[in-house]
Amino acid sequence: MSEVTGPSDELVDQVSRTTGLTTEDARRVVADVLAYFTETTEQYVRRRHRELQTYGARNEEIFARLSAELRHWPVRSPELSARQLRRIVYG
Repeated sequence: MSEVTGPSDELVDQVSRTTGLTTEDARRVVADVLAYFTETTEQYVRRRHRELQTYGARNEEIFARLSAELRHWPVRSPELSARQLRRIVYG
């Protein structure tokens, strides 16, 4: 069985055709998007928590926002309570 090393040619062709990007630019964009969505729920929660703290948001606000964001995340995450989110961030 061969290992997949990059985005499918069909997807790259679709992005190139619909955006006007060159094939190489489309391949890079698709690879970046796919890499972004390989982030686990825990990685996403920790990263977003740090980002939102940087802008002065308080934990109560952050956990409510993270909960809402995860409901719309393309790779479906289980619904997590504020307590579960806090546990991901702080252990």
